[in-house]
Amino acid sequence: MFLEFAIIAPTASGKSELALHLASKFNAVILSLDSLSVYKQIDIASAKPSKEELKMVKHFGIDLVYPNKHFSVGDFITEYQKAKIYAQNLQIPLIITGGSGFYLKAMMSGLSPKIQDVKQDLSNEEIYNLALKIDKEFANNFSKNDSYRLLKWYSIYKTTNEIPTLFLKQNLKPPVIQNLKIYEIFVEREILRKKIEARTKSMIKSGLIDEAKFLFDKYTTKPKSLNSIGLKECASFLRGEISLTELENLISTHTAQLAKRQRTFNKSQFKDKISLSKDELKAFLENLLKSHLK
Repeated sequence: MFLEFAIIAPTASGKSELALHLASKFNAVILSLDSLSVYKQIDIASAKPSKEELKMVKHFGIDLVYPNKHFSVGDFITEYQKAKIYAQNLQIPLIITGGSGFYLKAMMSGLSPKIQDVKQDLSNEEIYNLALKIDKEFANNFSKNDSYRLLKWYSIYKTTNEIPTLFLKQNLKPPVIQNLKIYEIFVEREILRKKIEARTKSMIKSGLIDEAKFLFDKYTTKPKSLNSIGLKECASFLRGEISLTELENLISTHTAQLAKRQRTFNKSQFKDKISLSKDELKAFLENLLKSHLK
């Protein structure tokens, strides 16, 4: 019987480390649930697995397109289907892990109809306040700083003249995944903040600034993928606007803010997940895989 499950948690919680341990020990394959790791050449900023780790365990969802190419939820679903077929053919488990809970939710809820972005000159706050008035379900689940989803919401509203959340519920395609078990690594906020700070230091030491300079020089039109946390702060540093210390502090702060949004999203969208500490979850999943492979 085919086994697949997801490991979720805020960024820097140790998801990838746990998935790598389980996959190498129990001959599983990993699907990276990370919206930045799909891009080639964005290696340090995405905190994707090392070349050695990628050789050790078969991964899907990594290094799929160059930073100037668009990558959609539909593209991710195609990658999931490839990973599932690969794992089923070899009769090995599939572990889905990463911080992009939106991809996972889309696969479990069904893909929404494609609506083209509309041209508009409203601020994020103006769109968010409009959503508060007519679509509180959306406003309660997304941040007023989430430019991408706010534009999507507004585009649906203007194109259909319907409440976007209701429109999406009534027009969703069938779910790609059903009855998926979801496991969450629980980390105390203060401990997570320290992990984020340590990872930020490591990323800078490993060459984050050089990676950013290479990307900005190569992709002068600055695609959306280069405005991610880690890279956008490096852009300010390379322009001489902030110091090295400020760079480190800004990346840590913005990553902590991202972790808070991820925690909120996971709490609201994945109601039936099992939440355990990393060590507890490691022991639980090892027993699960042992039982499955008997």
